[in-house]
Amino acid sequence: MTIRALSLPPTDTEIDDWIAVLAAVRAADLPQGPPPARTEVAGRLRVTPARGRAALWTADGGAGVTALLLFTDEANAHTAFLDVLAVRPDARRRGLGRALWEQVRAELLAHGRTSVSTLVDLGGPGQAFAESLGFENVLPMAWYEQDLTRQQPAAGTSADASVRATAEIPVPVAPGYELRAWHGLVPDDWAAPLATAHGAMQDAPMGDIDEKIEPWTPQRLHAAHRLILDRGGEITTAAAVTPRGEVAAYTELVLPDPAGPRALQYDTVVATAHRGHGLGRAVKLHMLELARHRYPALRRIATTVADENTPMRAVNESLGYRLDRPAAYYQLSL
Repeated sequence: MTIRALSLPPTDTEIDDWIAVLAAVRAADLPQGPPPARTEVAGRLRVTPARGRAALWTADGGAGVTALLLFTDEANAHTAFLDVLAVRPDARRRGLGRALWEQVRAELLAHGRTSVSTLVDLGGPGQAFAESLGFENVLPMAWYEQDLTRQQPAAGTSADASVRATAEIPVPVAPGYELRAWHGLVPDDWAAPLATAHGAMQDAPMGDIDEKIEPWTPQRLHAAHRLILDRGGEITTAAAVTPRGEVAAYTELVLPDPAGPRALQYDTVVATAHRGHGLGRAVKLHMLELARHRYPALRRIATTVADENTPMRAVNESLGYRLDRPAAYYQLSL
């Protein structure tokens, strides 16, 4: 059994081999989902977040792959994130997964990490493997998906009662607020208010995850958005703002592959002082309207929500999101 570290950044051949593993795993374990997009996978392999260092390995000529992100910011120098550990279905039960894990574990210990987390789909081989290594479920959640080929609900109606697409109706917003949107990097004059609004994520359910949330600044906000762009993706931010220049609520839509049919809904946040006005629903409706116009090939939007985040689950359900599959953040203390 041979484990080899990949080049940093990986070559085109290494990326193609990596995608082949992910495609085989997806076809076997999540056949209902889309195949991995090369733009997205290549971007993640080639461009590491500024607050992290990547370690990439392949086993037995591409039968298995693993990607580890070692955080480099001071607040999280004790932990790491296991982004990928995948073995082709035809190469399983040979100890490849365990060997890749031992390589990851050695790297973690060599850099003084005391914990590592990973996102796991529940009910499949990933959960069984993680639990066999001693990982524990620290934040139950689920993937939810919206099918844009179905008609979307108008304001005040249910998804099933809707007869008009979101793009054909004005998006209502509570008095005293205005809807704005920015594609790509947020303008400098709105970066500080948006960073302040990001701070409301502090009260989002985080379970027992060791990773610490860094304070949001305009610089960190632009760095996070620039990472998406540098990886070949696109991001749009929709927000509800006040006449005083506050960002009262926002949501982010990311297309890891702008030419693909699938997008990810990132954070949706309503600042504490502005809750109770339906702003979360308003910014999501505004985002749907924008996405329908800008991305005619877009068919599905996926997002994760913690099980205990009842308000956001209710908002998503009212907009037509449906449960796709249960998942969880798993964590191991070393």
